[in-house]
Amino acid sequence: MGEQQLISEFQNELRVFIRSKVKDYDISNDILQDVLLKIYQNYSKLKKKESLKSWLYQIARNAIIDHYRKDKFSGDLPSEIMHESISENTESEEQLLNCLQPFIHQLPDKYKEALLQTDLGGLSQKEYAQKTGLSYSGAKSAVQRARTKLRHLFEQCCQIEADKYGQILSYQQHNSCACS
Repeated sequence: MGEQQLISEFQNELRVFIRSKVKDYDISNDILQDVLLKIYQNYSKLKKKESLKSWLYQIARNAIIDHYRKDKFSGDLPSEIMHESISENTESEEQLLNCLQPFIHQLPDKYKEALLQTDLGGLSQKEYAQKTGLSYSGAKSAVQRARTKLRHLFEQCCQIEADKYGQILSYQQHNSCACS
């Protein structure tokens, strides 16, 4: 699928998505134009065309986040921007999710528990701090260290291609790694 066909197929869908996150009509149209430009500029770099829809929505989410950051948005970013998932996970994403479990179990208990309770368990870091008796900054630090350690373990197994926000775009598993 070429860039022009790609644009025509997904432009309205992306417009609706962006408009649902940014209520100002003119700003949402500006963001859509930025997204379309990024798609044109980077389409040739997309290695796995089967992850196209996820890639398009990730560009849109990043553009929305950039908008809020650039304008020094005074409140919290709408949580659905950061955590909204596309309805259809790609096969690669599902394989990566299956691989996480063995890596998480290799972490020291305090880091394993921090990830299982927050990122995978649904507790906010503030709720995790209250539940465990840690200070809020201590809980944030534990989760951040757990993520760093998990990423290190994962990168020993797989070559990962990520965008500037750390979102995984593609991966190549090393022969020595056995994800189960």
